[in-house]
Amino acid sequence: MTRLHVNGALGRLGRVIVQLAEMSGEFAVTKSGRGDAVGELVDGCDVVIDVSQPEASVLVADECARRTKPVVVGTTGHSADQRQGLQRAAQRTALLLAPNFSVGVNLLFWLTEQTAKTLGPEFDAEVVEIHHRLKKDAPSGTAKRLGEIIAQVRALSYETSVRNGRAGLVGERTSGEIGIHAVRGGDVVGEHTVLFAGPGERLELSHKASSRETFARGALRAAHWILARAPGMYDMRDVLGLAER
Repeated sequence: MTRLHVNGALGRLGRVIVQLAEMSGEFAVTKSGRGDAVGELVDGCDVVIDVSQPEASVLVADECARRTKPVVVGTTGHSADQRQGLQRAAQRTALLLAPNFSVGVNLLFWLTEQTAKTLGPEFDAEVVEIHHRLKKDAPSGTAKRLGEIIAQVRALSYETSVRNGRAGLVGERTSGEIGIHAVRGGDVVGEHTVLFAGPGERLELSHKASSRETFARGALRAAHWILARAPGMYDMRDVLGLAER
């Protein structure tokens, strides 16, 4: 039985991960939440899943790195400095960073990359995401990753190319723009659509999640996968074998 520690266990996703892990009979689960000291808890586990807050996830990753414990980070909204902190931890232990654990969303990442390569810059790219009213960060980590993929394919800088919504007299859309739009309301688990709009036609790639169990199952799959990995930075593409395609 795999000894799993879940940090952020009191959050919406954390609770579901704990529930499914315990029901599976494959994990012995320990938990921590905001303000808890995780050092000793990490000592007694085989793998950690973090679904907390950006600052906390960096601290947890560092604790895992000190003990060479693999860690799966599903927290989003990291700053550039916090991402660097995760990169440093990945030099000492296996770290999987996933803005979204859903198998379907990670296939969407891959399809977005292939579509952007095929259609080229003649097609304008826009991302629309919808989440529940309690979500704290915007755009979502998934929407940001979709924007990063498009920017990378088109040799653009994400920071200078992305337009997070538009208001006022902004002028005509340029070919180097990537629009990202965040909608918040109700109890929507998560919806993401990538639009590629060209002359006379439009292609839309969409994913809609109806249950957080989708993300929890992906997180547990990632935890199993990362157990035997060497130090380094991984993502869900590695888990699903999409990185090799």
